[in-house]
Amino acid sequence: MIIKYPKLVIKNPTSLREKVYRVVREHILNGKIPDGSRIIESRLAKEIGVSRTPVREALHMLEMEGLLEPIPRVGYTVRRIDWDEVEEICEIRKANEVLAGKWAIDKITHKQITALEQNIRLSEEILRTGKLKAIVDLDAEFHEIIVKASGSPRLIELCQLLRRHMLRYRIEAMYLPEAVSRTIEGHRRILQCIKNKDKKGVESAIEAHLDQARDDIRYYAFEIQDTKVKDTRS
Repeated sequence: MIIKYPKLVIKNPTSLREKVYRVVREHILNGKIPDGSRIIESRLAKEIGVSRTPVREALHMLEMEGLLEPIPRVGYTVRRIDWDEVEEICEIRKANEVLAGKWAIDKITHKQITALEQNIRLSEEILRTGKLKAIVDLDAEFHEIIVKASGSPRLIELCQLLRRHMLRYRIEAMYLPEAVSRTIEGHRRILQCIKNKDKKGVESAIEAHLDQARDDIRYYAFEIQDTKVKDTRS
């Protein structure tokens, strides 16, 4: 079935390709364009109100990111969530972020420590107010501060790529209060280990935090969705 895409608005674009990429990506991540949906270049270009060239380039970027699969002579489909892929990415991400955390302990600045503390305070405020969509960006920011503190451009690039892949799977779970609470607690433990310059502790804290994220994905993106599907069929 070909879905009717939501109206996409481009405001003051500095790069049409980047703008189209961000808008379509957001709609995929938040489920407005569901798994398995077909995306046809000409139709999308018409609905957004731009030429086909930036749309073609944006869709290719999303293919490279693993969100879309090409269909010869037709267009693209949104890749379906795959649990084996989730586990693989989680393990690779865990190994890289543990390394980043250990390196960050030796190089992190006072300004970066302060930024991590502020990030946790903002996350706690979001949990209290219930505006949970903002937690996705704050979670990414927390990990990015630590990875950047490692001082390794290659590690930074790799961790950012892995986090982008994981976002699609985790975004639904991240909107639930219990998952947000666990995320904040994990961040607190990681920060405390960094402050204490405890490399063994930061390894355990990051591993436990990312294992919990994986378990949240398993429950909310797979088990809950399977239950919903069964309910609609009964």
